[in-house]
Amino acid sequence: MLRRHTILETVYPKTDDFKSLSRKWKSDALKLMINWIWMGYDLLTGEVLSRVDWDLAKDDLEREITQLLEPRIRKIMPAETFCYIQHEPKERETRKPAPAQPPEYDLAFILYENERIMWPIEAKVLSKDLSVGEYVKDVKNEFLTCRYAPFSDSGAMIGYLLSGDPNNSFSAISNKLQVELTKDNNFKKRPQRISYHIRSVPKDKNYPKKFFCYHLILEIKSDLKELSLPIAATVS
Repeated sequence: MLRRHTILETVYPKTDDFKSLSRKWKSDALKLMINWIWMGYDLLTGEVLSRVDWDLAKDDLEREITQLLEPRIRKIMPAETFCYIQHEPKERETRKPAPAQPPEYDLAFILYENERIMWPIEAKVLSKDLSVGEYVKDVKNEFLTCRYAPFSDSGAMIGYLLSGDPNNSFSAISNKLQVELTKDNNFKKRPQRISYHIRSVPKDKNYPKKFFCYHLILEIKSDLKELSLPIAATVS
């Protein structure tokens, strides 16, 4: 069965990659987006997470934390910039013919210049620091198959860590992916790493083959602390 066209496929019949389009606005677009995630997390920690009774809060954590994080990222983003943030947007580029539902991201930054192009963020609750099985599945089955982030050479995974040490999570993720996770020099004070991959690109597509996955571990139950914002001053 053939796919019919979507609204945006008729408006934007041709697509460039995320990096080249975003750089028309900001040469450091990727750094800005990641910083907005961290700043949104800082707001969420101060406004909500530090007040939660975790002995009672057990249900639907992944979706609710993500839903609460999205407006706080949006809150600290500039009024005029190259993209907007959205909770649960659909990736119609890699959809199957109707009535199948298109893939859905937990979060994505979407380019104003071409709204077919998104920088996706997937989130997984890590009940313990070594509980990374579902997290790694998303990297392998979604990002590395080009089902997610077809137009981008990078994307992000967020681990909502409920118990343990982020460094242990990074080690477990590295072991399961069988790749090295390196530190990001732009975010030295944050629990963040980068992994590099070669993706399986469908034969009839020109998606970026080289792929960088950014790994952010957000400590959900940690005590409220004074958090450092490494590049907040650069956001404009």
